[in-house]
Amino acid sequence: MPIKVQSGLPAREKLEWENVFTMDENRAMHQDIRPIEVGILNLMPLKEDTELQILRALSNTPLQVDVTFVTVSSHESKNTSVSHLNKFYNTFAEIKDRKFDGFIITGAPVEQMEYEEVDYWKEFEEICEWTKTNVTSTMHLCWGAQAGLYYHYGIPKHMLEHKMFGLFEHRVSNRKVPLVRGFDDCFLAPHSRHTEVRKEDIEKVPELTILAESEKAGVFLVMDETGKKIFVMGHPEYDRMTLHTEYMRDKEKGLDIQVPENYYENDDCTVKPNLVWRSHANALYTNWLNYYVYQTTPYEYITVPQKK
Repeated sequence: MPIKVQSGLPAREKLEWENVFTMDENRAMHQDIRPIEVGILNLMPLKEDTELQILRALSNTPLQVDVTFVTVSSHESKNTSVSHLNKFYNTFAEIKDRKFDGFIITGAPVEQMEYEEVDYWKEFEEICEWTKTNVTSTMHLCWGAQAGLYYHYGIPKHMLEHKMFGLFEHRVSNRKVPLVRGFDDCFLAPHSRHTEVRKEDIEKVPELTILAESEKAGVFLVMDETGKKIFVMGHPEYDRMTLHTEYMRDKEKGLDIQVPENYYENDDCTVKPNLVWRSHANALYTNWLNYYVYQTTPYEYITVPQKK
C-alpha cells in the first residue's frame, strides 16, 4: 500500500523513481480505508534528505501510511528554506489536538550541548509529554532517543572520547520481541554521534528492555514494556552515501574527523560504499508499524465508517 504525502514534496518524485508507491491528498480522499496516521518531528538539519530516508523506510508495509511532518516553532532552521517548511510542515501547536497512531522523533545535531541548553528543549519536553496520551507508539532516533530516555526516565548521556562514526555490527539480545522479528542474529547499522547512553544506566530502569547492542557502538535498540516508546541509538534510515556526505563535509571544514569505520572498502573514500544495512532497517520500521502501531491502535480508531 502507498504512503500519502503532500503534492509537490520533493521526496515524492525520488520515491516514485525508486518504484515506491505514493499518493497525494486528492487520491487518498477516495480510498475507502482507514490509513495509519504517522507524525514525524524532523529535527535533522538537512530535512529533505531525512524526509526521503524515513518515507522510504515506511514504505515496506501493506498498510497505507499518511504522513504529517512536524517542526518546532522555537528554533529557526538554517539548512531548510522557510518556504519548504511553510508548505510541507506543521508546527506542534497546529497538531497537538490530533491523535496519531505512530510518531517518529529524529536525531538532531545538538548532542554536545546539555539538553536544557537546546533552544527548543521546552517544546521538546511538551511534545514528549503529549505523546503519552496522543500517540499509540513513538519511535525515537539517535539524539531523539537519548533525549527521550532522559526526559522519560532521567537517563543521562555521556560524551565519547571520539565520535562514534561508521557502520557497526549489532547482536540481537531478545529474539522473542516482535520488534526484531525477522532479524538475523547479527546485523549492521550506521552511527554518527558524539555521545552515548550507557547500558548500566538503562538496566537500572525495570520498564526498559535492551533488544540489540554492539560490542563497539554500545546499546542500539531499547523498548519500554508497553511498546509505546522505542529508542534507536543509531541511524538505520541512512542512505548509502549519508555517512560519506558527513565525512566529506567535516573534512572540508578542517574538523578532526576519522574515516567512518567499516564503511569504505579498505577505508578508501573514493570507493562507493556497499549498502548492507537496509534490509534490517526496513524490518525494524515494518515491525514497528505492524506490531506496535497498527495492531495496538484502539479498535475505534481503525474502524472505517460504512458508507450510507
